[in-house]
Amino acid sequence: MTQQLTIILSQMTQAVGDLAANAQAMREIRARHRGADLVLYPELQLIGYPPEDLVLKPALADRAATLLAELAAETADGGPAMLVGSVEREGEALYNIVALLDRGRIVATRRKHELPNYGTFDEKRVFAPGPLPDIVEWRGIRLGLPICEDGWLPTVSKHLEAQGAELLISVNGSPYEIDKDDRRLTQVFAGRVAETGLPLIFLNRIGGQDELVFDGCSFVLNGDGSTAHRLTDWEPEERVTRWTKGEGGWTCASGAIAEWEAHPADIYSAMILSLRDYVTRNRFPGVVLGLSGGIDSAICAAIAADALGPDKVWCVMLPSRFTSQESLDDAAGCAGMIGCRLDTISIVPAVEAFDQMLAGSFADRDVDITEENVQSRIRGVTLMALSNKFGPMLLTTGNKSEMSVGYATIYGDMAGGYNPLKDAYKTTVFALAEWRNANVPRLSLNPVAPVMPANVVTKPPSAELRPDQKDEDSLPAYADLDRMLHMLVEEEASVDDVVARYGFDRDAVARIERLLAIAEYKRRQAPPGVKLSTRNFGRDRRYPITHGFRTA
Repeated sequence: MTQQLTIILSQMTQAVGDLAANAQAMREIRARHRGADLVLYPELQLIGYPPEDLVLKPALADRAATLLAELAAETADGGPAMLVGSVEREGEALYNIVALLDRGRIVATRRKHELPNYGTFDEKRVFAPGPLPDIVEWRGIRLGLPICEDGWLPTVSKHLEAQGAELLISVNGSPYEIDKDDRRLTQVFAGRVAETGLPLIFLNRIGGQDELVFDGCSFVLNGDGSTAHRLTDWEPEERVTRWTKGEGGWTCASGAIAEWEAHPADIYSAMILSLRDYVTRNRFPGVVLGLSGGIDSAICAAIAADALGPDKVWCVMLPSRFTSQESLDDAAGCAGMIGCRLDTISIVPAVEAFDQMLAGSFADRDVDITEENVQSRIRGVTLMALSNKFGPMLLTTGNKSEMSVGYATIYGDMAGGYNPLKDAYKTTVFALAEWRNANVPRLSLNPVAPVMPANVVTKPPSAELRPDQKDEDSLPAYADLDRMLHMLVEEEASVDDVVARYGFDRDAVARIERLLAIAEYKRRQAPPGVKLSTRNFGRDRRYPITHGFRTA
């Protein structure tokens, strides 16, 4: 009976739908660890996670079955077994599975029992739930194989313990949220170990997939609750773990304990990795963005240069007659510090042309926000023209505070292919800018600091669409606004809840709640952007556009 085990944790990325590439990546990892007993791969590694409705195509499940059989046949070479996440069809039902491949065959498959259907997850839409999974007997060892959500709840692990499991192996596709790395380890999976007394492997993927980004942060816990291994965050890693069976069961020898990034470094890494994977996997040669001299566009330019390299970032200053010399200087300073290209294209001729074109229709109307929005839309059209002509993807630069209350122009500054700040409140943007000016991110392809003039961070935010305009002319101070929004969005609080906690003027909070509600139609038309919080706009928070409910 086996008394020693070498298990490889393959913390790796995935390409959703590119089954051949995913299979080849698994082969290459296995080939590097010929002396191991077992190689583990993350949830749905063969097809990519989350597959969304792509997995409903019968051809995808058929191709997955063929490749899984090929991978199984390759294990006849005497090398390590493989635990591979894939899908399995039975009749009309489709299951999220793990398959244990060894000695030329599929030894066992287990189906995911607990299907998450909250927040970003829609697994009940595409998968059928499997039964409570039995243990898998392999080389004389009784393995329990909870798949992701199966480990987040106690039922499956307790069932496996009752069946005599000796080791729990949980493969995951667990996307990043602020503070989630610690919650996984110290609360959720430490809880499974405490309940069962069994050692546990938590393996997670890395990389960006549309609005989600996966941070890795895999680990191994022994049955006494101690941490034997912690893998790094954000980066691929192949961790060799060595196990011994004694009187008390299986124990993992201690290995490296990685230090996971604290705030706001982790948020910045999430932005880098998600943007990098989005741009490269969609085969864009780089990005273009409007650089206004303000903090939002400055941090977006820095993120883009960190993700792609400064040579793939094209910044464009689009001044109007309201643009200050201070903004022109700050934009130039920012581009120079980052090391990216900066062009200047005045929108004054286009604004004058629109003024002339609309003069007859607007003759009996005062100048108002309409003329401000025309400027923003001219900028959007100009940037989209550059994107279409030369190929780089257009980044938008609006933050979550602005998107919450509708202070973004549809078909204007909202035009583009991706928004790194979509789930970052304005106060988060300030924190990121200050941090980035003092630090070089670990994932950066542009190891310079600082990346923007200090004035960009300290000056009052302004859209500069009319003389002497400041954001706080029509909004609460961002520190107050973001407290309101966090409660209204993340906590689903009422106006009275917000007032009770912070003492804000009730009418002011009610106005923000109203702005939040009526801007939903804009957010539906916004580009994707990386999820950072528990309630991002889009996958997490799906509100009707038309509704009449208010709490005040």
